[in-house]
Amino acid sequence: MDELTERLSRLPTAAISDALDAVGLPGSLPGVEALSPLSMATGPAFTVTYEPADIGQGSVGDFLDDVPAGAVVVIDNAGRTDCTVWGGIMTRAASVRGVAGTVIHGACRDISTSLRQDYPLWSCGRFMRTGKDRVRLTAVGAPLTVAGVPVSAGDMVCGDADGALVVPAAHLRQIIDLAERIDRTEHDIVEAVLAGRTLREARADFGYHHLQRGRQ
Repeated sequence: MDELTERLSRLPTAAISDALDAVGLPGSLPGVEALSPLSMATGPAFTVTYEPADIGQGSVGDFLDDVPAGAVVVIDNAGRTDCTVWGGIMTRAASVRGVAGTVIHGACRDISTSLRQDYPLWSCGRFMRTGKDRVRLTAVGAPLTVAGVPVSAGDMVCGDADGALVVPAAHLRQIIDLAERIDRTEHDIVEAVLAGRTLREARADFGYHHLQRGRQ
């Protein structure tokens, strides 16, 4: 894990999201929720795109052999929750290969397997019906858009109990610097309140209301 990835992995998605807001970048993925409140992952995006398939045409998951260890798989299935594009076989295979986690703009299944494996997973829903012959793979490693957020291979993906987001590779250091500052400021506010300051006073002292406005 390189220095920037390690720094990013120590930050909550809330602070990272605020940093993205401060510079006017999209990144937070609405409607994509953690399978477990203990789910955490940070790594470069490995992008996958599906589209509806004709009857008898299409398969799910063969791309997994090409995912490098440490990457986070980002799957765009247009937010569909009527069929799944991730299941127990893929969880087991991804775990043994050292894949950091999976973010799905769509549905997953075999939830108990992922929970037993402690595999980090985020999705729009859970549904048992297979995507085989309902969707087909159209692109691997290509830029995609998830819930209005652009994602390119190599962008950094972070997920925790609050959800998942994407940090553009070109802005990584800037976002990490801002997010660390935001996280420290929020910690200082809590410490001030515990020491006897009112919340209003502590927030004013540390400029809380400007944290997401790019005026730190």
